[in-house]
Amino acid sequence: MPSSLEKLAINLKSDQFRNVRSFISDDKVSLLMRKGCFPYDYVSDVEKLNDTCLPPKEKFYNRLNDEDITDDDYQHANHVWNAFNIKSLGDYSDLYVKTDVLLLSDIFENFRSVCMKAYNLDPVWYYTAPGLSWDSMLKLTNVKIELLMDYDMYLFVEKGIRGGISQCSNRYAMANNKFLPNFEPSKPQNFLLYLDANNLYGWAMSQPLPLNNFKWVDFLEVDHIDENGEKGYILEVDLEYPESLHDYHSDLPLAPESSVPPGCKEKRLLTTLYPKTNYVVHIRNLKQYLKLGLVLKKVHKILEFHQESWLQPYIKMNTQFRTEAENEFEKNFYKLMNNAIFGKTMENIRKRVDIRLCSNGEKAERLISKPNFKDRTIFCENLAAFHMSRTSLTLNKPIAVGMSILDISKTLMYEFHYHKMKACYGENVKLLYTDTDSFIYDIKCDDIYNDIKMI
Repeated sequence: MPSSLEKLAINLKSDQFRNVRSFISDDKVSLLMRKGCFPYDYVSDVEKLNDTCLPPKEKFYNRLNDEDITDDDYQHANHVWNAFNIKSLGDYSDLYVKTDVLLLSDIFENFRSVCMKAYNLDPVWYYTAPGLSWDSMLKLTNVKIELLMDYDMYLFVEKGIRGGISQCSNRYAMANNKFLPNFEPSKPQNFLLYLDANNLYGWAMSQPLPLNNFKWVDFLEVDHIDENGEKGYILEVDLEYPESLHDYHSDLPLAPESSVPPGCKEKRLLTTLYPKTNYVVHIRNLKQYLKLGLVLKKVHKILEFHQESWLQPYIKMNTQFRTEAENEFEKNFYKLMNNAIFGKTMENIRKRVDIRLCSNGEKAERLISKPNFKDRTIFCENLAAFHMSRTSLTLNKPIAVGMSILDISKTLMYEFHYHKMKACYGENVKLLYTDTDSFIYDIKCDDIYNDIKMI
């Protein structure tokens, strides 16, 4: 439940405060159907709890959040003090923490009801929402996802994992059009437009994805492959980027790759106009790159698999739940349940760490001397946590699915940029910035609001 107690409590209906009602009399319960207010920074020592009245409003300033409480909040705190006949700030503190516990219990019980109704699974049996979402998906789809049992296949697919593109292609632009108060008619009109792909990963997860029957094949006629057919492919290829495309593609080059840029020490996802060698790519992306002008020079490896749109029913179900949601929490929850599936296909087992707690010097020396010692966190003089890398790994995550989702999602963004925006505006459109599922454009035209209806 990634939200504050205050916001979560607002989402509950009156009849859902069952635990609050069981401990609070009916004539006062309405006062406690919301998060209370407490002067955290004011109570700097236990003696303050003996105060016989609420401190002034300015004492409720919260240094952690750098904010004061509102007049309504302070008035509500006074109503609570008087209604419950409170004698000291300590009594008020007891009621405050009791209310927090009761509110949280009602919120979580309502959350359990939401999950049981939607998935017929109880979240108390799960550590995290991704674990709950994964089981919900398996329960609905009843699929048997084959894992990569060949180590070379696993390394091959890992090589093709690349996140979302985030880059600033052009650093400066200023809008000038008839809708602005400082419009200069003597200059050409241009608009700055922000666009966002709705549910990008949800769309990608609804496409045909790897399921089973992974095997190496020796030959493939790329041009004749039905990318939505029963067989899918991941290839390792060499691509040439013709110089004639460089100017046209300069804002958003095709085939992003992970490499270390000048002046950096770590890899970044870069879009470049360089040739691509030993580039691992999904068949859908490869066909798109070839249509947009890249030249296939060599195929090194081909991994074939059976693919189906096996995630689509689960994605559609959560999308429908989100449409019908009655509050912001439920909307965000169903969005998380979809996105969490992608995360479960992309878990990097290699980054997992074992934590060993240690309270004596002899044990600490033994842990530090081990070759898998990575780091330590010191809590106090007699307690520290030692970070130990795993000495063995079980590579049991369906990373071919995650790699395909990442690649397929990029096809939608490239499709829109080249076949919609560039096709419509040509040299009159300039990409300023992109971040995974969004674009910011500088567009020269008379009226973008009319044009956008036609794109």
